[in-house]
Amino acid sequence: MNFFVILKDFSKRRLSWLLLLAFILFFEACALFFQHVVMLAPCVMCIYERVAMLTIGGAAIVGAIAPNNPISRWLGLVGWGFGAYKGLTLALQHVDYQFNPSPFATCDLFVTFPSWAPLNQWAPWMFEAYGDCSKIVWQFLNLSMPQWLVIIFAGNLIAFGLIVIAQFVKSKKD
Repeated sequence: MNFFVILKDFSKRRLSWLLLLAFILFFEACALFFQHVVMLAPCVMCIYERVAMLTIGGAAIVGAIAPNNPISRWLGLVGWGFGAYKGLTLALQHVDYQFNPSPFATCDLFVTFPSWAPLNQWAPWMFEAYGDCSKIVWQFLNLSMPQWLVIIFAGNLIAFGLIVIAQFVKSKKD
């Protein structure tokens, strides 16, 4: 059986979307662990990257609602692609702040959310920033947290791209 046919069939199963959601919940739990247990202060970019990750989680929920329904599946895919792309661009910018510090290129002092969704006021324990974007406060395998986020978001974009390509492949069930 063709790889893309397998991917297309898998994207029509609730399990695929719940796996995506499980990965996102794991990464969000890690972020909250670093913030509240290890006591690493999240910066503005960290919070925006967190929102991008939650966007992917929301998309996974939409896709999981009715994965056989093309509308639900495509809405999930669009949300996943948007969240992964936005997250990757934010993480790359964050890496630039860390490794090319400049007084002319810094992140904001405070998070800015739309007036209709002031997340930092609704859940400050999750969305309030009080760290410095340019500081490297944690590393694993010689990579900083934003560098790991580049890998995570890029991996999401690659998986997203393969799943989207698979949507255009004819399968026996179509």
